[in-house]
Amino acid sequence: MPTPSPGAPRPAADPGARDAGFFATLPKAELHLHIEGSLTPARLLALGEKNGVELPYGDEDAVLAAYQFDDLQSFLDLYYQGMSVLRTEEDFRDLTLDYLEVCRRERILHCEIGFDPQAHTERGVPLPVVVSGIGAALAEARRGWRQSGALILNFLRHLPAEHAMATLKAAEPYLDDVVAVGLDSSEVGFPPEPFADVFARARSLGLRCVAHAGEEGPPAYVWGALDALQVERIDHGIRAEEDAALLERLAASRIPLTVCPLSNVRLKAVPDLAQHNLRRLLHRGLLVTVNSDDPSYFGGYLSENFARCAAALGLTLAESAQLARNSFAASFLPDSQRARLTAEVDAWESLQA
Repeated sequence: MPTPSPGAPRPAADPGARDAGFFATLPKAELHLHIEGSLTPARLLALGEKNGVELPYGDEDAVLAAYQFDDLQSFLDLYYQGMSVLRTEEDFRDLTLDYLEVCRRERILHCEIGFDPQAHTERGVPLPVVVSGIGAALAEARRGWRQSGALILNFLRHLPAEHAMATLKAAEPYLDDVVAVGLDSSEVGFPPEPFADVFARARSLGLRCVAHAGEEGPPAYVWGALDALQVERIDHGIRAEEDAALLERLAASRIPLTVCPLSNVRLKAVPDLAQHNLRRLLHRGLLVTVNSDDPSYFGGYLSENFARCAAALGLTLAESAQLARNSFAASFLPDSQRARLTAEVDAWESLQA
């Protein structure tokens, strides 16, 4: 029987106390996290003051009160305003360390962190500043507590594909920590097909490919991401359920879905968590994972997503453990590391018996 790694926290004494603290003991990976969306109200205000950025908030409560969204676009408007405080390499380092400390507390043993270089270069922040700052935090966490992590360089789909290609070429000297490219930002009206050449070039550089599809956009966008971009993972993908043939393909090919339940509720992609299709997709045989997306804006980091899904959807411990196993199976880790981390989930589950 596998045993937990030295120093791993033990599960809560009361198996019924399945709150975020309980799920913080579950070994897991996070594969759909936008580092800019982990900017806490405290860090936002501190960086705004440090960098002389005027913000329309007097305190943290005012920041949180502004986080009311009607849809993806209303969130993105606030999201891009928030990242305006990120100016220096130190800013990106501190932002990323804040999230990596959450990983340490919540037993997120591996993370694949998305970042949006165009959102920063468009406002005059040089690409090396962004990549070096985030990379410095990853290096510090690797040294400090052996945190496993990599980066996903996302392209903004509302900008022309030519802009994405130029960004990829500019990033080529800075790909040491980058494991994949992705496609994010406003989905409706921006299908994936125009980015086929960009993703082909990324593959030629040895990078993996993922894309946001099927959150607000239709199942056709998921087909486009699979066929035109040749992605290995779909970010969100919840609307794939509307297309039986697509579900069959995703299940048969074991293409992972990086689902973000609290995000889907906050952005009104689903009416409430009890109606989320996460459990149905899991039972249809899809390789579904749980992620936090933009946790500072959507009300919870990864363990909170697990806890609230368990409560709202009636997930069993076995189902929660399977979602954690899926997170390692869907990662871009080497097989040996996947197997070792999956064994930690097995050990965790055995302690619940």
